[in-house]
Amino acid sequence: MDQVGFVGGLGLAPAGTKATARTCRMQRPSRVAPAHRARRSALVKMSAAKDAATGGPVEISSTGEVQSTQQRLRVGGFIGLWYVFNIVYNISNKTVLNVYPYPWFVAWIQLVIGAAYAILVWATRLRKMPNINTDLIKSLIPVAIFHNVGHVATVVSLGAVAVSFTHVVKAMEPFVNVVASAIILKSVFPIPVYLSLLPVVGGVIMASVTEVSFTWMGFMSAMTSNFAFVGRNIYSKMGMASTKDENLNGANLFAVMSCIAVVLLAPFPFIMEGTSFITGWKAVTSGAGAAITSAKLAQTIGISGLFFHMYQEVAFLALDSVHPVTHSVANTVKRVVIIVTSIIVFKNPVTQANALGSAIAIVGVLLYSLIKNYYAEKEAKKA
Repeated sequence: MDQVGFVGGLGLAPAGTKATARTCRMQRPSRVAPAHRARRSALVKMSAAKDAATGGPVEISSTGEVQSTQQRLRVGGFIGLWYVFNIVYNISNKTVLNVYPYPWFVAWIQLVIGAAYAILVWATRLRKMPNINTDLIKSLIPVAIFHNVGHVATVVSLGAVAVSFTHVVKAMEPFVNVVASAIILKSVFPIPVYLSLLPVVGGVIMASVTEVSFTWMGFMSAMTSNFAFVGRNIYSKMGMASTKDENLNGANLFAVMSCIAVVLLAPFPFIMEGTSFITGWKAVTSGAGAAITSAKLAQTIGISGLFFHMYQEVAFLALDSVHPVTHSVANTVKRVVIIVTSIIVFKNPVTQANALGSAIAIVGVLLYSLIKNYYAEKEAKKA
């Protein structure tokens, strides 16, 4: 999932991330709220002044901001946490679904836990609460719908196939994004951008036909999540109004959307799974054939929900000021780490052809990101 893409419509996406990458002919540079821009400018000047006084090394980012060694280490630490939290989420999620195959209920509970965490953070004033008004809620409802579809589809896929295969299929998201942008936003990219997607498509096809755990449910669910998340990102660019609330940063915006998503998704576990998730809980946690204790199952679901929310919040902090190339590399390495870790933990059998196809797809995603960022920056210099 592209966890920062949906904030692009509000001009709140982290500077230099994929959400701010401009298509070469149609999209305008993203705008930053005046209060947020002023605050960031002040922080940059303070950082530059401190480094100039101490003789510390500095670095100019793609946005023209000065980054000290301390700041780079801080960002590196957040990227490390992003990886760790993401791994914990995927492993705990798959562990739950292996013994308790009720993805709609599990997906909803994960959102509930994330929303509860956000409310607790606001209540304890660890982070200032944004101004939540009717206009903001109306803007976020369609985005939350797309988010729910993408999240549930991902959980369904993780339950149906190996974690590694789900993430290989989700590597197709850039392809879906380019196609949808051309159809809906009428955005046109340079030819090399389209050509860079060929390894992604070819690699995913190769990995799919050689995947031991392949099921159409797992494949189609992962692809559905790709379409849903791309739809979420595109809609946010088309339909969401700008805001001057300096407290409505990326993490808070995601938190507000999560709270709305919880309410919208609440009826669907009962519609799709009835009360079977209740009887299923009893079946797997009681009796001689119990696969897991009730306390352990609840704990693992709780961990998956907490880390689902936290890894996305940390991503906002990690990617706030990095160069687009850094973001592309970090995101690619993250997917590789998750794939390799899940194979080791769950001991999934992997053929040579499957590994090769997966590698081609992942490298293709990195190639696509680098080429797209190259042309976006080239176009920005002309503007």
